[in-house]
Amino acid sequence: MYLIDANVLIRAHGDFYPIDRVPQFWDWLMEQGQKGNTKIPPEIYDEITAGDDALAQWAKDTDVRTSLFLEETPDPALVQQVVAQGYEGNEPMFTDVDLDKIGRDAFIVAYAIAETGRVVVTKEVSAPSKRRGNRKMPDACNDCGVDWTNDFEMYRLLNFNLSGR
Repeated sequence: MYLIDANVLIRAHGDFYPIDRVPQFWDWLMEQGQKGNTKIPPEIYDEITAGDDALAQWAKDTDVRTSLFLEETPDPALVQQVVAQGYEGNEPMFTDVDLDKIGRDAFIVAYAIAETGRVVVTKEVSAPSKRRGNRKMPDACNDCGVDWTNDFEMYRLLNFNLSGR
């Protein structure tokens, strides 16, 4: 199962597949959710629906929520493990500012740890030299033994296309 980060949906709508111009993409994404291939964790869903733009309105739709929403609660121990291992949260220099910078990233990684076969999908790019709150999600995934990929690789693996074939 692919766990989708907010930046994937935000960039898909803003840069590549606007909801009003390429509804086929969004229908395909919902179909993948119905099949159990893609899900949006609650913390990420909350981030997307917090606004009032077209993406937020789309995400608030009952069918979208039913198709894509990951119906789980985070395991606090796993979230803490991700903060400690993936973001150096046990270091004395780790501060509340670092925790704020991590935001909801630790949750999506924790959901991936919770069940075998889950993959984090993000637009973030690995930057191993970054420290604490500035770490990128791919590096936190690597440190926690979680598979991750970018959105376009997920589209390829799940065979997204606009040709109708």
